[in-house]
Amino acid sequence: MRQGFPPVKPGMCIGLLGGSFDPAHDGHAHITREALKRFGLDEVWWLVSPGNPLKTRGPAPLAQRIAHARSVMNHPRVHITDLEARFGTRFTYATLTQIIARYPGVRFVWLMGADNLASFHKWDNWREIMSMVPVAVMARPGQRISARLSPAAQVFRRHKLKSREAMRITRVTAPAWVFVNVPMNDQSSTSIRAQGGWRSG
Repeated sequence: MRQGFPPVKPGMCIGLLGGSFDPAHDGHAHITREALKRFGLDEVWWLVSPGNPLKTRGPAPLAQRIAHARSVMNHPRVHITDLEARFGTRFTYATLTQIIARYPGVRFVWLMGADNLASFHKWDNWREIMSMVPVAVMARPGQRISARLSPAAQVFRRHKLKSREAMRITRVTAPAWVFVNVPMNDQSSTSIRAQGGWRSG
């Protein structure tokens, strides 16, 4: 789980999980393990963001968040990366453009919780993101209905795979997405910060 540019082999299928990870917690680790299993991924990369453009308050220092993420997610097929800082990008669309250009021959899948799908239409170039890579959505507590009725889900409803076809997500051409229910873990970075268990920026 080195920082920097992870090594790859052509034909690999890699899931990308972005976020501020402020702080990383077992919920992140839980959906990562589920993604490896449910979608037949070779690896998952955590893209620890320098900062979330949708949040006004800055996160804890990047080095602190990466170090904590490594302690939370210790898995040989998971890389904790600072790729956004290295690319100088802050938005997912720009980050994906850089990653795809740097790793030709690798198949990427964007991973997100259902809560992110519910607000996905607020992301910069969200339609273009859906057309760049397949998207795999994992249900989290309280977000199943709002995610399924979200603008992004409605706009791309014809490109949705059935949940039983989840393993196909690495082999289809974007736009394509799948929504799967996973065993619940309701831990959140917000609640950890509210309880005083993490010093943020």
